[in-house]
Amino acid sequence: MMHFSYTGSGPYCYANSFAMMFGADAPSSGVIEFATGSPFGMQLIGGTMPFFDPYGWDPEKGFEDALSALGWTSTVTQGGEADEALVRLRAALAGGQVWIGPVEMGHLRHQPGMRGPIAADHYVVVLEADDERVLMHDPQGYPYASLPIADFMAAWKARTLTYGTPYTMRTGFKRVANMSEIDTIKASIPNAIRWLSMEGDLGMPAGSLGNGEAAEALAARIETGCDDELRGHMIHFAVRVGARRAADAATYLARAGYSEAAQIADRQARAIGAMQHPLVFGHDAAAAAALRETGTHLRHPAHGIAEAKLNAGQPWGLASERRRPQARRLENRPPPRQLFRR
Repeated sequence: MMHFSYTGSGPYCYANSFAMMFGADAPSSGVIEFATGSPFGMQLIGGTMPFFDPYGWDPEKGFEDALSALGWTSTVTQGGEADEALVRLRAALAGGQVWIGPVEMGHLRHQPGMRGPIAADHYVVVLEADDERVLMHDPQGYPYASLPIADFMAAWKARTLTYGTPYTMRTGFKRVANMSEIDTIKASIPNAIRWLSMEGDLGMPAGSLGNGEAAEALAARIETGCDDELRGHMIHFAVRVGARRAADAATYLARAGYSEAAQIADRQARAIGAMQHPLVFGHDAAAAAALRETGTHLRHPAHGIAEAKLNAGQPWGLASERRRPQARRLENRPPPRQLFRR
């Protein structure tokens, strides 16, 4: 079957926030998401919380690699007390918009139904802040959203999230290399291989599983009784973003000439997407079958996962890019459960 690229809504909050900060020079949000490494794997954190992203990965672990592959830098500030953070934010806003996150989405009360923490991470771009309110572009679909300072600061503290430092923001975005989208895709391949391989000490909690083992364990759990919390997490976030990530990976891998890897990513996107309707309607056996199909693409020996080497048996058929594509220099130079995160 031929891959058909997806365009539409989806929970790409940090990628969309980066795109806003890059302005007219921004690549597509899908390329930004690809560069973070998020499409390359699956994890079952603590044996209970599933995400269709790499074992041991969280968004912050992908940001610096993504910015490097995209040809951008930024300055990160974080921590301290709320009053100090607000002073920093107002000072930074004097120089332009500020990238903010992670924040606790449940405190963003301009979003309908949000009445308090839900352990869901989110990212926004703040435009203005006065003594009473913050004005932001919220990539959940709320441009120029206004929020009382107290709610914003509670969200920014990120106390109920399983990763991140309170009051994290990025400023001083600077383009340091003119990377095309193809350059960025190729520059991201070594990190994709690394994440798929699950190598190194990733500091995961006991009982955590990755890739094919994660898919099989989650399928068994769904078959024996998918509780409301798990079902809500899957249908409102995990399946949506997982299918979108894999579909985008198929698009960009094909564009960069990685045809075998693109075909695998497409099959994985189809398998993840096939879970949505069965889970919504309680057809859990069908959802589990689709999940097991996803797992086959994460353990296929021809695309070695844990066994992958950088010179042979590549994950998803990916060949190592030992050198970053030539960049054209610019002249003048886990803990509460998380629902619907990333």
